[in-house]
Amino acid sequence: MKDNNDPVEPGKAADKAADKAAGGAKGPDELRRQIQETRGQLGDTVEELAAKADVKARARARGADLKDKASEAGHAVQDKAAQAGHVVQDKATEAGHVVQGKAVEAGHVVQDKATRAGHAVQDNVPRPVRTAVTNAVQAGKRHPRPVLIAGAGVVVAAGLLRRRHNGHRHNGHHWYTHR
Repeated sequence: MKDNNDPVEPGKAADKAADKAAGGAKGPDELRRQIQETRGQLGDTVEELAAKADVKARARARGADLKDKASEAGHAVQDKAAQAGHVVQDKATEAGHVVQGKAVEAGHVVQDKATRAGHAVQDNVPRPVRTAVTNAVQAGKRHPRPVLIAGAGVVVAAGLLRRRHNGHRHNGHHWYTHR
């Protein structure tokens, strides 16, 4: 047997009350009680119908749900973007390390070749010239000013010789024809 206080679907409360009234009441007190019960059921039904008819409240509730879902989706997108940023940063760091390693390796190769070339030149230069150069370098380290002055003199002399060479006849042409 169903309790009379159970919620009743809208529209069915009136049918239920009509069925009870048709069955007849056993006295005026029972009729009053049935009327009171029917009024309560109709009040509940009216409230349910009013809630379903309240479009603004339903729209607000739906809007709040959609806002929550959009916020969750935004956080998910933000998290994925942050993860992608970290991946890119890691890849860039890794690529930087590879480039740095290659640069160090290339530097070592160049240094080795320069050392070999220096040794080859040193091995092929006559001993008196090597001794003279070594002595000049050591003297330059002890007394740099005279070496700088001498070096400047050599540069000036080389410039004058070049100028003089370019100003004279060369292969039957004058200097002004060599432009």
